[in-house]
Amino acid sequence: MVEMMENRTFAEIKIGDTASLSRTCSMKDVELFGVATGDLNPTHYSAESAEKFAHHRKVVAHSMWGGSLLSALLGNELPGPGTVYRNQDLEFSAAVEVGDTLTVTVTVTEKSAPSDILMDCKGVNQRGETVFSGRARVAAPSEKLVLPRLELNEVSLRRRHHVFEDIIARCHTLAPISVAVCHPCDQVSLEGPVEAAKLGLIDPILIGPEAKIRSVAKEFNLDITGLRIIDTQHSHESAEKAVAMCRSGEAEALMKGSLHTDEMMHEVASRDKGLRTARRISHVFVMDVPTYPRTLLITDAAINIYPTLEDKADILQNAIELAHVLGVELPKVAILSAVETVYPKINSTIEAAALCKMADRGQITGALLDGPLAFDNAISEEAAKIKKINSPVAGRADILLVPDLEAGNMLAKQLSYLADADAAGIVLGARVPIVLTSRADSAKARLASCAVAVLFAHARRAKGTVAAQ
Repeated sequence: MVEMMENRTFAEIKIGDTASLSRTCSMKDVELFGVATGDLNPTHYSAESAEKFAHHRKVVAHSMWGGSLLSALLGNELPGPGTVYRNQDLEFSAAVEVGDTLTVTVTVTEKSAPSDILMDCKGVNQRGETVFSGRARVAAPSEKLVLPRLELNEVSLRRRHHVFEDIIARCHTLAPISVAVCHPCDQVSLEGPVEAAKLGLIDPILIGPEAKIRSVAKEFNLDITGLRIIDTQHSHESAEKAVAMCRSGEAEALMKGSLHTDEMMHEVASRDKGLRTARRISHVFVMDVPTYPRTLLITDAAINIYPTLEDKADILQNAIELAHVLGVELPKVAILSAVETVYPKINSTIEAAALCKMADRGQITGALLDGPLAFDNAISEEAAKIKKINSPVAGRADILLVPDLEAGNMLAKQLSYLADADAAGIVLGARVPIVLTSRADSAKARLASCAVAVLFAHARRAKGTVAAQ
């Protein structure tokens, strides 16, 4: 049944008419009010600041949060739809803390034709303390209205993207690394290394047809002055030379340009001339998901199509090492499947259990592993609690190991396009970190991918190693 709203016209309103509404103030109310108004007073967002500056133990709401409830009362109830707010005079005598219930009341005190209504206003908390008092003047409607009560859209708050900014900021004190940029022959693939060079993240070596690179730079106003260019005839030669520079140590990282990923990775994977090590090469997405409270690594969603159990052990170790580089001392790894119990007909559940036992035996190190876990109980503590999963990983995963490339690729793209996540990408397990960027990546994501490579390369320098052996 549709709920209706009915106003009171000027003719219907009498001196002494009154109306009230009550609302309990939540932290979400305070944050929404802050977003809408731009009021950044720290007493509204930090209990410590509230105690220091306002002498309250809890966060306090904006004073006009309570005052704004008057607008709702006047517009919805008395006089109701069709009311025009003319004037408001309020004196605030107490603060509203998060958790307080505020009851606001208006009482008609004067009427003046043709539509002027003067009201006393008061706000009282659940302890009977007056929060504010004053008067409001409105123009009451002359036409009787009975309308369906509107259902407003629900608003959800999410944290701002910050993971990539933090990663890039960590590189400011580090020397730039030399990066072989393989065939940067379009705007996107050339713009990324140029911007990264401007930020002091990398010293790019542009490998590709020089005339084409300079033409792209001129067309899109990209300053490549001072950047080293190694001329090649075609993309295959670009891949060969870029990989050779990384193999010789002349470059500390490899970055994909406008050539196809398979073409570059074919050279990387060459047994004789490539960048292979004893470790399986794998890809890791570094994801900043606004609805998730920590950096989320997803692997492998780009290189290994149907990895074996042995492959997955290497894939996991690569991701764990990256988590360490990003500052997660003991990452929590959720090994994903469709269910959270071992089910012989679903092979990924058996492999998840085996990987956990491998970690118990020291074959995989540096992390807490649990699996199989379904996606919901891997990232939601509430879901894990409902399913009675007692695990230090469930609901708090730092790394998600997916069953295969299809599942991982779909998961990463769903987070990007449905949850507004940012995704940086890096390939590990080779002699050098490899930056794989997509045409759809934002400029910030491309820079973050470079920054991840910088951090990883410096971590290897500190260990005195070139690659996993």
